[in-house]
Amino acid sequence: MTTRNATFSIIILAAGQGTRMKSGLPKVLHEIGAKPLLEHVVVKARKLQPHQIYVVYGHGGEKVKNRLSALPVQWIEQAQQLGTGHAVNQAIPLIPDDHIVMVLYGDVPLVSETTLRSLAAASVKALGAVTCELTEPYGYGRIVRDAQQRVVRVVEEKDATPEQRAIREINAGIIAAPAVLLRSWLAALDNKNANGEYYLTDVIAKAVAQGVEVKTVAAAGMQEILGVNTKAQLAELEREYQWLQAQQLMAQGVTLRDPRRLDVRGEISVGKDVVIDVNVVLEGRVELGDRTYIGPNNILREVVVANDVTIKPNCIIEEARLGAGCEIGPFARIRPATVLAEKVHIGNFVELKKSDVGPGSKINHLSYVGDTTVGSGVNVGAGTITCNYDGANKFRTIIGDNAFIGSDTQLIAPVEIGAGATIGAGSTITQNTPPNELTLSRVKQVTVKGWKRPVKKKPE
Repeated sequence: MTTRNATFSIIILAAGQGTRMKSGLPKVLHEIGAKPLLEHVVVKARKLQPHQIYVVYGHGGEKVKNRLSALPVQWIEQAQQLGTGHAVNQAIPLIPDDHIVMVLYGDVPLVSETTLRSLAAASVKALGAVTCELTEPYGYGRIVRDAQQRVVRVVEEKDATPEQRAIREINAGIIAAPAVLLRSWLAALDNKNANGEYYLTDVIAKAVAQGVEVKTVAAAGMQEILGVNTKAQLAELEREYQWLQAQQLMAQGVTLRDPRRLDVRGEISVGKDVVIDVNVVLEGRVELGDRTYIGPNNILREVVVANDVTIKPNCIIEEARLGAGCEIGPFARIRPATVLAEKVHIGNFVELKKSDVGPGSKINHLSYVGDTTVGSGVNVGAGTITCNYDGANKFRTIIGDNAFIGSDTQLIAPVEIGAGATIGAGSTITQNTPPNELTLSRVKQVTVKGWKRPVKKKPE
């Protein structure tokens, strides 16, 4: 399905209260990979290019709609939560008979696009159902087949015989079927069960009774069918999701020192021969050029990194652009709206904010550079501060090409340092300085003879 499919609709069930999450946040708004569970499912659904995606919401519905208002879906309220069959029934009247309908779950975020495409293909004239083989199937409904391996029904754990409990093929609950058939099966559901609910899984028995073939699609692994009901399950799915991201990066040629110690919370693009060490967090849109090296314990958020960049341990880099051949850190912080040209060195305990740094410049130690334009070939000494804020307004500092800023200097913005200028260590610069000259501001050094350092008084 490479184009919009006018005869294909998707219903996503997102009305569950999630009481076991013990949270005021609706279950489907809890996140993995810094994205709500429901958003993951919608993103997968959109890849199938359906005519429409319907989200059936209930508990905390306004919070869900407000948080995810940008999603291209049609919202449908399930005022009373009377089971999954009842939830699907809220949307089915909006879907034409000639459509194929797929039912997904807002708390099952890791089902793959491959599985969903196979399910769509299986349901053209049949009921398609996703199943999975589990070593420990306890708690899941079992797929019961006849001697010819045709699906007969789904039997729930509590209703199963010992022989049926030994079945390892379980029902994932994700189905697809022609709308005209699904509509009739839903109408025939009853709630004669311990919970008094209308179960979507019961449509499988309805299909068999009508002689409609049930075609199963095997999920690639258990992670595809896992839902979230507790914080422990949320944490488990987070690790499964991160493992999938790591596998994708390694398939693209990235070297991960430990694939289990990487967190991807956005969209990552990578060049060749990228190396990422342990405990790295990548957030938002991150682009890594050829031969990027990211050391341990780094956080990159909305960052574009050119080729041959080295990021040493323990740095935080946000909304910035790093030019080719830059060296960053360790223990550096690069804040938003910072652009580094090629071969810039930013060293330990240096903070940059809203600054442009020209080619080959160095800010290597214990400095704060904010709201500044730094030219090429500049050396900024240890402990330098651009004083860009007067308590009410921000001002900009300009440092010309090949300037040398001595250690422990304060540049009081707005101020401009001329090209090739030298600023003596320990200076406080409040006025523009000329190019190619030495400028410094120091009081005369004196020695106070006989002065004694204070000492602590002895307790009485």
